[in-house]
Amino acid sequence: MGDHSAAAKLPIPGKRNVLITSALPYVNNVPHLGNIIGCVLSADVFARYCRMRGYNTLYICGTDEYGTATETKALEEGCSPKEICDKYHAIHKEVYKWFNISFDEFGRTSSPQQTEVCQSIFKKLWDNNWLVENTMQQLYCDTCNRFLADRLVEGNCPTPGCNYDSARGDQCEKCGKLLNPTELLDPKCKVCRNTPRIRDTDHLFLELPLLKDKLEEYVSSMSVAGGWSQNAIQATYAWLREGLKQRCITRDLKWGVPVPHDKYKDKVFYVWFDAPIGYVSITSCHTPEWEKWWKNPEDVELYQFMGKDNVPFHTVIFPSTLLGTGENWTMMKTISVTEYLNYETGKFSKSKGVGVFGNDAKDTNIPVEVSDTLFTWSDLQAKLNSELLSNLGNFVNRVLSFIAKDPASGYGSVIPDAPGADSHPLTKALGDKVGIYVEQYIEAMEKVKLKQGLKIAMSISGEGNAYLQESQFWKLYKEDRPSCSVVMKTSTGLVYLLACLLEPFMPSFTLEVLKQLNFPLEAQISFSDEKGDVERAKRPWEFIPAHHRIGTPSPLFRELKDEEVEFYREKFAGSQADRLVKAEAEAKKITEKLTEAKISDGKTSKKDKTKKPAASKPKVSAPTDAEISISRLDIRVGLITKAQKHPDADSLYVEEIDVGEPQPRTVVSGLVKYIPLEEMQNRKVCVLCNLKPAAMRGIKSQAMVLAASNSDHTKVELVEPPQGAAVGERVTFPGIEGLPDDVLNPKKKVWETLQVDLHSDKDLVACYKDLPLTTSAGVCKVSSIAEGSIR
Repeated sequence: MGDHSAAAKLPIPGKRNVLITSALPYVNNVPHLGNIIGCVLSADVFARYCRMRGYNTLYICGTDEYGTATETKALEEGCSPKEICDKYHAIHKEVYKWFNISFDEFGRTSSPQQTEVCQSIFKKLWDNNWLVENTMQQLYCDTCNRFLADRLVEGNCPTPGCNYDSARGDQCEKCGKLLNPTELLDPKCKVCRNTPRIRDTDHLFLELPLLKDKLEEYVSSMSVAGGWSQNAIQATYAWLREGLKQRCITRDLKWGVPVPHDKYKDKVFYVWFDAPIGYVSITSCHTPEWEKWWKNPEDVELYQFMGKDNVPFHTVIFPSTLLGTGENWTMMKTISVTEYLNYETGKFSKSKGVGVFGNDAKDTNIPVEVSDTLFTWSDLQAKLNSELLSNLGNFVNRVLSFIAKDPASGYGSVIPDAPGADSHPLTKALGDKVGIYVEQYIEAMEKVKLKQGLKIAMSISGEGNAYLQESQFWKLYKEDRPSCSVVMKTSTGLVYLLACLLEPFMPSFTLEVLKQLNFPLEAQISFSDEKGDVERAKRPWEFIPAHHRIGTPSPLFRELKDEEVEFYREKFAGSQADRLVKAEAEAKKITEKLTEAKISDGKTSKKDKTKKPAASKPKVSAPTDAEISISRLDIRVGLITKAQKHPDADSLYVEEIDVGEPQPRTVVSGLVKYIPLEEMQNRKVCVLCNLKPAAMRGIKSQAMVLAASNSDHTKVELVEPPQGAAVGERVTFPGIEGLPDDVLNPKKKVWETLQVDLHSDKDLVACYKDLPLTTSAGVCKVSSIAEGSIR
């Protein structure tokens, strides 16, 4: 969290120097899991990985404190903007500390350094003629006697097909479209709820159109060199295709960085202009030699992490600002973008108080490492109980507990010697597999494919469990002690390897495992290229020396029970404001009951305590013909590897689709009229795989591609899984379990019964009733058809 007792980090010539930023969380509320997982946690994982690899790494973050949202919150709480910032900066810092985020510097944008750096960049842009003065129309509230900044205005979104009635003046939270306040339909002042009027006011604008050539040159080269994700590239080119427009950089506010220009001295910089500069100013708080990080593109690589709504500010506006100064800035190399984190059936929202917030998470005592793009309590339970408890925790505890058994039935906590491990066939095969997994892990992590890296690391744990089972070490201990010693020494090395590979994701897990191994933290493998640790991974039996005494094993994870899940789901239902009202009402009820008891007999009565039965999860059983459950459908993520017109039918396509089986499936779809052939190539789709195969004009179709249509069936779009979804993985529905039928019986009308409840919702999410079609990488969506039918 920015330890000022440690020496400031500076780039080291000849070493790989990595500068990491995560989008600055806004300071007007407690951070929720959407913020934390979306950028802070991802950046922390990558920063820890970089340090593990021996890279010279600086991880920068802080609170974004200027702008309308702070003024709005100050109005709500009846205090000054500075008091709001001081209050919430401390809360943010405490939450991130609990989440064990390893910032090198966690600062704030209301610092003198921010003013200095921001004004310096402004002066360079002014001197280089990249700024122009314009008169613009702005909403003015006669009741409040002030111009209304964008976040002080709400109204209906003007975007066709959206119609969201609570769109902010700067951006619609539903469709993501950036807006000007004057574009809103039926605008209202957020303070007094009266309708504002339009007035003229003078402002300064950044000449984005004139910077377009410089920007496009940067984007085209760096998006390839830095391996930008598809969602980042799409969002950036969408802006470029629409045509860049002059962008206002000043505001009629008091709380912000003052504009150093006589004519505009009563205005401040727009938060979108000064917030990204916060990365630079926070670095300058870390070291006065900040330019060695930020004006040193030859020696420093910049990685930036954010949610998808922040992409254009980091790929278009901030780079244009830096390019306009004419200075040699360290430009972003790689951008990591996280989709929105959805909570149960809706999106996390800090402004609405919907979801689990950082301070809530602290109260659950659930490990911080479990997360996904869709947050549901049942999914959290499944991940914790199956992946962490049954796979990883079980492997570690099984190995160390056996080593710790007394010498009559184990090894008395002492690692045995194991000569000839490299000639033990099962062990050698395991070592070769693990070596490949570690190489794949490094490759994924270098490309900032963090989920893939985590999945690979967890696969090693799965291999360890399989190795233990196949070796039957409990029999070997009695019948072939030397072989048992090989298996146990190798397995202990695998435990150590897992602790090191998983440190970026689960530092608390690593600390505990090293403690149980009786190893100091500094003994952790570095995986640096110079030390050859990647090559050593092929020989896990070499990691722990013979005769080393381990510590005391104990379970690493505990089961999350059904009644706890129900408790947390109920506890965190609704918004934070709703929860507060509910808690106060319950407290009032209890007080009234106690008062009544005291009045009736002069003391608190001891009534029989009856426990409310815990909500239990229905047991999953094989579906009967009477149970038409959505779990009976085998919907998978597929990849169209080839698509062509049907030779005997003008309206049909014939596709070859990879659904995770040895051979692709042939699928016939009636989509020619709606989707061009070139758009059918090499794209991920949702595929229903257990319909009975049927011949369509002479070609047998072995599955069905899911698509949405509008009410009059004039428009059809494919249902698309997220780009990060694995080909072949099953599409699931939160809270619903069960195995699919091998083949749906056409006579039972299972598909026909379920299909009527498949639809796209107003947020374009594909749903069965109100449950989203969900993958490991997030929910499935359609492009533009809201409230459409899916078939």
